[in-house]
Amino acid sequence: TEIVHRHGIDPTRLKIELTESTVLDNVDATTEKMHQLKKLGISFSMDDFGTGYSSLAYLQRLPLNQLKIDQSFVRDLSDDENDATIVRAIISLGVNLGLNVIAEGVETDAQRSFLIQHNCLAFQGYLFSKPLPLDGFLKLLALDSSKNPA
Repeated sequence: TEIVHRHGIDPTRLKIELTESTVLDNVDATTEKMHQLKKLGISFSMDDFGTGYSSLAYLQRLPLNQLKIDQSFVRDLSDDENDATIVRAIISLGVNLGLNVIAEGVETDAQRSFLIQHNCLAFQGYLFSKPLPLDGFLKLLALDSSKNPA
């Protein structure tokens, strides 16, 4: 809170990603801190959802804005019906709890199409770009805007 105020940061532009294990280490203290930060306008994403020891009771208590589907489920989405079922369940759970759902590790158009078909509309992965330093990211944005002028 002090850093946000001291540096004039717009807290609505911040998102803190937490893993399940981080939250579950001390649920009560973590939940309290999350609520305090959420009052400032900071949002939260549960990273790698489904890979830890998820409890739906904890999920209900946490002031989350987003669930992030772990890439281990996305990777074999087209070939493994179990992964597809888990991804559909995570998307449904997130949407029905009023959370944004993002999939990480999206590398193919088939994965992206599956996710869109099941109401996951946010993605991370090599299909879009490999991780880039700031200069590379700015060049990518400039290239994209020259292809698709607004």
